[in-house]
Amino acid sequence: MPPRKSKTDPQILEMPAQKMAVVQGKGSPDKVFPEVMPALYGSVYTLKFDLKKKGLATFKVSGLRGRYPDAHLVPQDEWTIIMGLPVPDDTTSLPQKIPNVEVKLETWDYGTVAQVLHIGPYDQEGPTIERLLKFVSENGYEITGPHEEEYLTSPDAKTMKTLIRLTVKKKA
Repeated sequence: MPPRKSKTDPQILEMPAQKMAVVQGKGSPDKVFPEVMPALYGSVYTLKFDLKKKGLATFKVSGLRGRYPDAHLVPQDEWTIIMGLPVPDDTTSLPQKIPNVEVKLETWDYGTVAQVLHIGPYDQEGPTIERLLKFVSENGYEITGPHEEEYLTSPDAKTMKTLIRLTVKKKA
């Protein structure tokens, strides 16, 4: 594996499975996010404060992740959008805060992943994604999971930072 020269160079690493609070929607992100994000954040923050009220260990709400399993197959206004926030592994249920938007518990499996840091607006990710795909191919890997993004900054940050991630395995 070639060494990383900078933070924005693609890399291969191992990631453990992660318990997630998850919402799903269909359509373009600018339409889906306002519909599902209040339910997701409401559920996770309620979980956090319920744990705190009970005197139990709490957690930091962080690492919003988005999966776009059909983004490469259909127009943006038809995308399947799956948004998730990590929750403690021992979470067994989630409070539901918004009617008609179910927040589910899932375990997202990872294992070997290829990822790259994209700095800049979401609509300028294309060249970064192309670099990641080329890196995966040139290093003898194939993609085995959905396109995932982990948002390290808020959408209104001066400098937006997004991890773009693909689950991969060595080609046979």
